[in-house]
Amino acid sequence: MPHPSDDLTQEIVGLFAAINRRYGRESEAAAAVHDLTATQAKALQAAESPVPTRRIAEKLHAEPSNVTVIVDRLESRGLVERSVDPGDRRVKRVAATATGREVVADLRARTPFAGDPLVRLSADQRESLRELLRLVLDA
Repeated sequence: MPHPSDDLTQEIVGLFAAINRRYGRESEAAAAVHDLTATQAKALQAAESPVPTRRIAEKLHAEPSNVTVIVDRLESRGLVERSVDPGDRRVKRVAATATGREVVADLRARTPFAGDPLVRLSADQRESLRELLRLVLDA
């Protein structure tokens, strides 16, 4: 006999998938307006203020060597610029240019759901959801 929560579990997993699809579609559509991939747009947003390349890699959940190619593309479009970190010359920083910051503002305006998919939840509901998700991941 099936477990009584099987239908409920299936529905919850389906809702996670639907949230992910909506987030992805919105992000991709906003990025496409600027002839960017969703990953390039996310990297640009991460570089709104000067950050080390490794910080962008962390935000993208990617290897720093892969981020180099993304930053190269953004730099060739005049959306970011590289510099050396004054505190540690071994560290390369990436920062959005004025044009890049304009694109970031437009991306945010075009992604209300992706910008805050939990906007309809109270602070208590967000905390409860976080704890529940941690339980699921720790299982």
